[in-house]
Amino acid sequence: MTQGNAPFSRAEYDRRIALTRTAMQDAGLDLLFVTDPSNQAWLTGYDGWSFYVHQGVLLPLEGAPIWWGRYMDSIGAQRTCWMSHDNIHGYADNYVQSTERHPMQDLAKHIRALGAEGKRIGVEMENYYYSAKAHAVLTEELRDAKLVDATALVNWQRLVKSDEEIGFIRKAARISEKVVRTAIEKAEPGVRKNDLVADIFHAGITGVDDDWGDYPAIVPLTPSGLDATAAHLTWNGDPMRAGEATFFELSGCYRRYHAPLCRTVYLGKPPQEMLDAERAQLEGIEAGLEAARAGNRTCDIANAFIGTLEKHGIKREGRCGYPIGLSYPPDWGERTASIRAEDQTVLQPGMTFHFMPALWMDTWGLETTETILIKDDGPAEALCTVERKLFVKD
Repeated sequence: MTQGNAPFSRAEYDRRIALTRTAMQDAGLDLLFVTDPSNQAWLTGYDGWSFYVHQGVLLPLEGAPIWWGRYMDSIGAQRTCWMSHDNIHGYADNYVQSTERHPMQDLAKHIRALGAEGKRIGVEMENYYYSAKAHAVLTEELRDAKLVDATALVNWQRLVKSDEEIGFIRKAARISEKVVRTAIEKAEPGVRKNDLVADIFHAGITGVDDDWGDYPAIVPLTPSGLDATAAHLTWNGDPMRAGEATFFELSGCYRRYHAPLCRTVYLGKPPQEMLDAERAQLEGIEAGLEAARAGNRTCDIANAFIGTLEKHGIKREGRCGYPIGLSYPPDWGERTASIRAEDQTVLQPGMTFHFMPALWMDTWGLETTETILIKDDGPAEALCTVERKLFVKD
């Protein structure tokens, strides 16, 4: 029976755990320690803003997973995880940011209780939430264990979405449409950028109908003018100005699932070079969507887009997208496959990507992107319905 307020059915969690255990066995692991909050949530349903302290999920080859973290957060785990309270453990608060002891010492006790102190234990070494200090302490505590790098082992199991997950992403897409339309409607010369971002946040959190909005894993990226030549600037208190383009890189979020969507607005008359680039970009997006078919590869999407740009005399480097779904800050990407020329990942029905064919030029930026779903047959489905174009407010 599912406990707490976990968002998915027990059958869905069983499916995820079975996939992960198969991957563990293929990697020769006896136990997996998961620190990525997205992976924790995917396996257990845990949802809380506590990833600034040490916490994680222990997944053995048999039995239910164990959520482990700060004691005060174990109460939240009881409220959100599907497992029994017996599978939720909290460490004392004197471990938090202490120079005398470390939470990994407490975790080692639980690993010993599982009889895994001499086993092969997977850890997510290339992860925002697993520190060098944590690894050093755990290694010292478990001298007979072999700690194995299991970075992205769980992430790769998340690549093909279930019908339940796709339903959540579709809800997020409706919210994405709302926040992007809000941004475009509110953008005017003289509007302070922070006021516009406040409207964007309000639209995203209020959600659509009964589908409430959660906080996105990335804050609104809303640079204008020369700032829009950079990919990841946020906002300031400056007024918007005529004669500048502003791109909006935004996402609605529903129960931690995302559907990123980018559009660009120009206040005034766009330069001809931007209009020419828009035509090339839109043609390239259509070519990319046509290539985004089950059985093709992620590189086929990138090559279709980049090849179209080259026909128009535009050179673009870098990846053109990544898988999306359930995520926590600081990133809504899943950190597995990439839509780029050298990536050979085979596309399968149920995969969802942020197809991100943005252009950052010398004096302006143009972002027009889509969250796409790989279907059983035919080209990918763009999940949002906002018109695909440069929005001009003359």
